[in-house]
Amino acid sequence: MTDPALATLFLPLETGEIELSDPSQVLFMRARSGTQLSALRGKSAVFEQSFAPDRDSLESAGFVVTPETDAADFDLVMVLPGRQRQESRAQLAKAATRTKPGGTVIACATNTEGAKSLEADISALLGTPEKLTKHKCRCLWAAVDPELADQRLMQEWADLDGIRPIMDGAYLSRPGVFAWDRIDPASQLLADHLPDTLSGRGADLGAGLGFLARHVLENAPKVTGIDLYEAEKRALDLAEQNLSTFKGKRAMNGIWSDVTKGLDGPYDFLVSNPPFHQTGKADRSDIGQAFIRAASEGLRGGGTFWMVANRHLPYEHALSEAFASFNIVADQGGYKVIKAVKAKGR
Repeated sequence: MTDPALATLFLPLETGEIELSDPSQVLFMRARSGTQLSALRGKSAVFEQSFAPDRDSLESAGFVVTPETDAADFDLVMVLPGRQRQESRAQLAKAATRTKPGGTVIACATNTEGAKSLEADISALLGTPEKLTKHKCRCLWAAVDPELADQRLMQEWADLDGIRPIMDGAYLSRPGVFAWDRIDPASQLLADHLPDTLSGRGADLGAGLGFLARHVLENAPKVTGIDLYEAEKRALDLAEQNLSTFKGKRAMNGIWSDVTKGLDGPYDFLVSNPPFHQTGKADRSDIGQAFIRAASEGLRGGGTFWMVANRHLPYEHALSEAFASFNIVADQGGYKVIKAVKAKGR
């Protein structure tokens, strides 16, 4: 089963434990695509998703997707919460505030990604939920009763998602984005080894908060512009704010997209700390390998690709196939920094 949490989330609708009358207003937060969504066809449903690969899958299936909505008064709000606890709590609070009195909030998580905590949080917020377990997941749902819901906690948790300064005000961030309250050590290692001789037009693949792109702009004066590719729109919006001092001085574009689908090149150089997780905790080296192929295709002949990765991830074969040459510039702290050069004339 490719998405057990999604399958389990829809079970109460399939069994009739949750009934949707016509017309019903449905919001699906952090929506993902799957055959189960056929239960929502013909309903007035809003699909909210800020992660580009999941957005693309939903749109390919014919659904209209928004990164975020302020709409409310839904009969049913469905949630596949994020793994980060503060983000998950904020999502539950927002789900409750968007549900009409008497409506239902339903959420699901795998046992290894916070199902027990999710049950405790829903209980604290809305009262003891109904529960269904299957596929090593826990599906929980509760009616929203304004008299029983903890309104103070609801507001407190909704505020957890707010944008805030981190690192003594050096960056703006929010829970749920990668390494939200610190600079990831792998990114720092890559930044420490990027040359100040980078020049021309470049891009940061998987830009996150914009740390690498900002480092390049601050230290490589011959760089004329840099594009920020980021799959998570919440992170991309922050990156653009974190690089706002360079707007009007260097060319810069924020691109909300899945890097593996291709780049708007050709670029003179690329930098990247590719993700190696998506849904679930298992390593996904195929994502980094797809980043490597996209990087090669997006560079001009002779262009350079600078990347960092966990030492154990098997990227060397993909690099040797996609580039004329590559070498490991640094290997420390469990990470490796790699410089790859594309063949000229390609």
